[in-house]
This record gives sequence, structure tokens and C-alpha cells, in this order.
Amino acid sequence: MSKAWNWVVPHIVGILAALLAGPILSSLTVIQTYAIPSLSLNGAAAVRLVADIVALALLLSLAVNAFREIPDNGRGSSFLRRIVLPLAVLIVVIYGDKALRGIGFPLVERIGLTHYLWTYSFAIVASGLWLTAMWLSNLGSLRETFSPVRAVKRQGLRQPPVEEEGETDSSGELNAAPKDSAAAALPIGAPPAMLGRYKVLKELGRGAMGVVYLGKDPTIQRFVAIKTMRLDQIDDSEKLQEVKARFFREAESAGRLSHPNIVTIYDAGEQDDLGYIAMEVLEGNSLKQWSRQPNLMPVADVVQVLTTVAEALDHAHQQGVVHRDVKPANIMLTKDRLVKVMDFGIAKTASSSRTQTDMVLGTPTYMSPEQISGKKVDGRSDIFSLGVVLFELLTGRPPFTADNLSALLFAIAHQPHPPLNSVRKDLPPMFQEVLDRALQKELPQRYRRAGEFAQDLRACLQSLAA
Repeated sequence: MSKAWNWVVPHIVGILAALLAGPILSSLTVIQTYAIPSLSLNGAAAVRLVADIVALALLLSLAVNAFREIPDNGRGSSFLRRIVLPLAVLIVVIYGDKALRGIGFPLVERIGLTHYLWTYSFAIVASGLWLTAMWLSNLGSLRETFSPVRAVKRQGLRQPPVEEEGETDSSGELNAAPKDSAAAALPIGAPPAMLGRYKVLKELGRGAMGVVYLGKDPTIQRFVAIKTMRLDQIDDSEKLQEVKARFFREAESAGRLSHPNIVTIYDAGEQDDLGYIAMEVLEGNSLKQWSRQPNLMPVADVVQVLTTVAEALDHAHQQGVVHRDVKPANIMLTKDRLVKVMDFGIAKTASSSRTQTDMVLGTPTYMSPEQISGKKVDGRSDIFSLGVVLFELLTGRPPFTADNLSALLFAIAHQPHPPLNSVRKDLPPMFQEVLDRALQKELPQRYRRAGEFAQDLRACLQSLAA
């Protein structure tokens, strides 16, 4: 909604212009001299009717855009988002009837007054019931707007337990060292005894979001990794509410994901100025350990792993969830050789607590050109990032490098990636073709879906065996 005026103002201006243009144009002598016999309308009535139709069409378009752009935060925005479409349809039905009966009554007579009244009655009842149903079914979101932000709990949510700053070893513990001042500033003290229903056993490590604890659900005797984010370090109350809303919204969005290769989140909540997310404990290592010479994976293993990642991302994208921070550190290979994709959306939430803009969210090396420019991202942004990961795991270096951050971002946005055969001459030409398509700067030229990327990766695997 930060750029709401970009679509709200043009629609409102268009609606007002249409409503004003109708009476003005219909009063012109040249318009009044014309008639439309086939519609039984004179020129003035036809112009006013067209102006009203344009205004109503713009109103519907405004409602559709509002439904797409208003955030689904489980509070007032969610309530408004749910009722905006039925409310707009009801207004269109009522105002459209007024316009037809007043200006376009000859059209009503041509249709037949009885048929028209039956159609109008059905439309007004259907839109009224729709609005009422949406209103009643989302009263909880409206009430939440006027109550303090509380712990949000979701069973079956999906999410990861490690940051780029650390990796899990075979014991499942996180070996992490903070790499920024925000992480380093976290107080070192005894962990809380409980977080929600979870008993906190010990600290596993620290990352960009905060402290990661090992916990246990005493009800079902299940061990969990608990990621926390400090909320008391955010002084701006408005910013605090925004960070909370994002934190829980991103955890909830991950709840739409049910996939064997996406880490499971059990629930999320808030306690003692700590936002926390409880998730499954993993035992293994992230792909980061195989991203540099001389520790590269065999090519067939790289392709197999990233094919699985692409399929997991495709599932997430179909549920409307974009990862935004695909990188080797967020892809884990467990000790059982199971691929797990981690940190869906959490990187964005963590970054939002330390930045004043949404323009740079994610790890710069793996960002897509549209992320750098601050544009709205979709699943194709994750595809670009996965292409960077593929290049890095095959060659031991990322495709875009520079001496400083500004030069790196410029290279990603404007410079072509190096040819794969300039680094690895032993790979079939199809690898270059796949990378070229995944790393296209322009969205229309990139893979449309991660599933298509996965299909081509499987074809690369077959070319290796041929």
C-alpha cells in the first residue's frame, strides 16, 4: 500500500471526470441534435449514459485493484480487503439502476420492464448477501483492529530454522556468528523459560533475526527450533506495528505451504517483547558448504538438488508465496539426503525492522534486477535467484561479483552474466541455455514458472547421462 496513490488517484480522477463530462457534453447543441434510433435514445441521453457506465467501470476497476493491493494482515486491512469488491458491486447495481431508469428508460422498455425488474432484484439481493457474508465472516479481523496485537498461532505452518549467518551440523545445533550490528547488539543472557507453550531448553545460535533456541512442546514431546525477533528495540510505535504485522503475516503465508521439501513451521506468537516462530529441527548442512572450490558437489547432485528446490518453489508460488531470499544458506541437505528449503518470507520481515525502504530486501548477491529496483516481485524473482545459486554451485563463484555493494547491484541489474563454459568447459551446452533463460534481466524472457525451470533441469540431468 506504500504506492497506493499510484492507482487510487487515477481511478478517482477518472470517475469524477466521467461524472462531470456527462452533463457538460450532453448540454452541447451538437450532441443534442443527434439521436440513436436503434437504442431509442437521443444524443444527450446516450452521452450521459455512456459517462455513467465509464464511471461505474472505473469504480469496479478501483475495487479490484484495492483487493489486490490491500495487505491481508489479519486485522482491519483484511476486513476492508474482503468487503471492497461486494461493496463496489452493490454500488454499481444501485447506481446503474438509477441511471437506466432516469436516463436510459427507453432501453429498459426495450428489454421489458418485468424482465428488467427481475434481473435488478436478483442482482441487488445477490450483491447484498455477498456483502453481508463477507462482513460477518471477517468481523474477527475488524475486532482485532481495536485490540492489542496478540500472539498468532497457526498449526501446520511451514518455515526454516537457520539463517545465512549460521548452519546446522549433524547434531542439529546452529553454529552462528552475527554478521551485523543488529545481531551483535542482542543481549546475552539466560533464555526465557517458556515461549508460548514451548519449554526453552538452550540457545542454538544467533542470526540476523535474533536468537534461535532449542525448545520442546511438552504436550506432544516434540523438539522444535524457535526463532525469535526482538520487538522492544523498535522505538517507533508505528514501525513496531508494521513489523509485527509483517512478522505474523509472513508466518501465516507460509502456512499455505504443505510440501515435503519445505521446512515445517508449527506456530508463531509474541511474548515478552519477543516475536517467535516454532519450526522443525533439522540435522544437516546448508548448500553454502558446497558453494566454493574445492568442495563442489558432483554436477548430477547439484542438478538433482536444485530440481527439487525448483519444484518446492513452484508449489509456494502457486500458493501466492514468494521466497525473496533464495540462496545456498537457505537450502539444506539433511543427513538423510532430504532437500529442505528454508526461510520463506522471513528474510523480508527481518530486514524490515532495520531498513526504511522495501527496495533492498534479501541477500544482494542473489537478488533479482526487479528486487534491486524496488519493483513488485513475483515467483520469477525466485527463479533468477535460483539461477544464481545454480551457477555458483557449478562453478564455485557467483555470476555477479564486484568490489562494493553499489557496483554489485549495478552488475546484477545491467551487466550480462559470464558464459558458463568460460568457467566449466565439461558441461553440455544445455546448461548454458537453462542458465541464460533463468538469468534474463527482463521478466517476460525469464522462465514463467519454477516448474518449467525444474523440467529443464531434469533434461540437463538426462543430457549428463547420455
